[in-house]
Amino acid sequence: MKSIFFSLISVIIFSACSLKRVSKFKDQVYDPENNLKLDVFAPRKAPSPKKILVFMHGGNWVNGKKSLYAFFGKGLARKDIVGVMISYRLSPRTDIAGMAEDVAKSIKWIKENASMIHGDTSQIFVSGHSAGGHLAAMVATDDTYFKKLKMANPIKGVVLIDAYGLDVYSYLKASTSERDSRYFPIFSTEPANWKKYSPVYYLDKQTPPIIQFVGGRTNRIIKDMNAEFYEEVKKYQLEAKLIVVKRKRHVPMIFQFYNSKVKSYRDIVDFMKP
Repeated sequence: MKSIFFSLISVIIFSACSLKRVSKFKDQVYDPENNLKLDVFAPRKAPSPKKILVFMHGGNWVNGKKSLYAFFGKGLARKDIVGVMISYRLSPRTDIAGMAEDVAKSIKWIKENASMIHGDTSQIFVSGHSAGGHLAAMVATDDTYFKKLKMANPIKGVVLIDAYGLDVYSYLKASTSERDSRYFPIFSTEPANWKKYSPVYYLDKQTPPIIQFVGGRTNRIIKDMNAEFYEEVKKYQLEAKLIVVKRKRHVPMIFQFYNSKVKSYRDIVDFMKP
């Protein structure tokens, strides 16, 4: 009986720990002109400001919405991180430069409203899945978008989750598929612009630390592009990591975060430590 009793108590305690209460600030308008909003998930009753992870959803730059990723925001909050899920304009409403500008604007809003969301403005990290990973890498490596807002780049680290588009230039230059013309409204038909919007060409000693997650069964182009990006990152960051998540395909790479005990959460928390 004693063993059953203590087992029951352990389950209750574990459940309470894994279901920490979360404060939600949904549909916060960060760009009134374009009616762009973000959702914030923060640890409730946090005694001190917490690190912030800003997440950009995927969708090939034409689809997706922030509301689908509330599970990730809640999961981060329960790991003592302020999770921010943002919306941004999609094609054909804007091109890739407009999307990157939206991301930078969202981060400016976060800095200006950090006290409300219990966030530490000196510890802002960015993340994204698929095309969102491309946007996260873009604003982290190219200061253009923050300079336009008259602010310094505040990003302390980058978490890429099966990122797509890290080298748009090499991909489109080599492509013989008519289907890839769908990217022209986003990146234009000019090779110079393909290179301009490829994060791999901006890596240097000032680049914030980067961690990459890639699915063991993801698309071949994503595997190859991340491997090549990783090799370039390592030239400047000896501690850089590319973590292959076994048996995961592209979409399950983000939905793995439904599981609060998945190892990838631990990897992110460790990466964001000082």
